[in-house]
Amino acid sequence: MWEVFKDWIFNAIEFFYNFCGDWGLAIIIVTIIFRVILAPLMHKQAKSNYQMQKIQPKIAAIQQKYADDQVRQSQEMQKLYAEAKFNPLAGCVPMLLQMPIFIALFQTLREMGSRPEVAGDFTFYNIVPNLTMTPADAFAGGFGTFVPYLVLMIIFAGATFLPMVLMQMKSENTQQKNQTLMMAGVMSIFMLWISWTSPAGVLLFWGTSSLIGIAQQQGSLAICRRADARAAEAEVIEVKPVEVNVTRKVKKPRPTKKR
Repeated sequence: MWEVFKDWIFNAIEFFYNFCGDWGLAIIIVTIIFRVILAPLMHKQAKSNYQMQKIQPKIAAIQQKYADDQVRQSQEMQKLYAEAKFNPLAGCVPMLLQMPIFIALFQTLREMGSRPEVAGDFTFYNIVPNLTMTPADAFAGGFGTFVPYLVLMIIFAGATFLPMVLMQMKSENTQQKNQTLMMAGVMSIFMLWISWTSPAGVLLFWGTSSLIGIAQQQGSLAICRRADARAAEAEVIEVKPVEVNVTRKVKKPRPTKKR
């Protein structure tokens, strides 16, 4: 079943290659299609991350207050989640659902060069000479050959680092921000190491997918912030002083008594 799924993905890439005549562009088109299909799941994931960031200070306060009472801490956390209408699993489910698709795409692109039904060079408009070649192999061919692969490596790693940075831009928790940025830096170095032996087609797919994901994430965060702003405006009730129009009667002069 897994091999059949991978064949479907390859057939989709091959279809767009026959249409546009370039393997790199075909990979980008298929990546965009998959990202559009997964857009609702990505929005839920971004919304969950946004809600988690909002209640993070309260979570930290509960953990500190009930550090010696795990039962009470768990109860208070559940109460907080209920009040905030936050489900901790909401951000994990979309990720788990999309992982098989990305793994299948990754494996399909990695094995594309060995498919017997494919003929011709796996080029990307002469920008990347061979999408089946790894940066390690390209480096052996000289710096001029290696440059486009280096660019793909930087995009591949940078697109992993950037979403974490953008998520922490407005965070007031300095300690958490520093920890996240440090973790993002380590992950980017790890991604550079992975990309060194990955085919250029895989790097092109993952870089394109990550850049689209960043745009989707920022769009989802903007929607969440607008919704919060509207909710805050709705809660503000303007209390105006009651205006009472009182018309005083003109007092008539008292008649004077005649003496």
